[in-house]
Amino acid sequence: MRQGITEEQSRLLTSWLGGFSVVKDYSWPLQDTNVLHVATPSGDEFIVKASTTSHHIHREIAAHAGGFEGLHGRIPALRHASADAGILVTEFLPGTLVEGTPAEDDPETYRQAGALLARIHRPAGVSSTYATALTAKTRAWMDRAHGLLPESQLDSFEQALHELRPGVALLVATHGDYQPRNWLQDNGQVKVIDFGRAEPRPWVHDLVRLSHQRFVGRPDLADAFQAGLGKTVAPAETDVWRLENLNQAIGTVVWANQLGDAAFEQTGRTMVERMLSGF
Repeated sequence: MRQGITEEQSRLLTSWLGGFSVVKDYSWPLQDTNVLHVATPSGDEFIVKASTTSHHIHREIAAHAGGFEGLHGRIPALRHASADAGILVTEFLPGTLVEGTPAEDDPETYRQAGALLARIHRPAGVSSTYATALTAKTRAWMDRAHGLLPESQLDSFEQALHELRPGVALLVATHGDYQPRNWLQDNGQVKVIDFGRAEPRPWVHDLVRLSHQRFVGRPDLADAFQAGLGKTVAPAETDVWRLENLNQAIGTVVWANQLGDAAFEQTGRTMVERMLSGF
């Protein structure tokens, strides 16, 4: 078994799948997570994710436990899981990652992705504490950003946070990392993978990354996505939308710096600059 898979995880895999071989290794070394595409002698194919430290395994198991009614074949179906052991097995979805292919520039991809997200966003309740907690998390990121960003930017960030009044948050089941690197294209059909960052949040959370990356200079992609999704940010949602943007911008800078990912850190810096310039 691959290095990093524990004896308990290996035992569970054998009990669930019997014999199998590794087709491809998609592991995430920066997040201490093993991700394997495996096949059984009968021809069945699966994705195995295993980690003893990453919280992403638990989030993905919880997301599937909530149910994805009517989306079989469009998202990976969970076949086996053990939160205690930190391992899950999903059915393998055929397709090609959208990122880096012509599909990444095709408005139809975004229309389908928006429509899929609308179905993933099942209601998850109302929270009077979500915004307060996210504000505290954002300030915690800011405390760690000293020396990474100019103090003038951090001062402006604090002022922007102070001005927000997001109030009660309407939560849905968000994906958490909704962008082309987690979309597949299969004979014209878009599929969605990797629910390791899934969590109940306001729906606008899943719009942040796209708005700062793929939608920049491409209003056609933004329009197609919103047509599929069936809604845009309403005036009453403006403050929680800005809060989500501020949190992800500063969090990206600090998290990427911690991992030594210079390119992603620059993405965060650009997000910070866009937020402070009035995005």
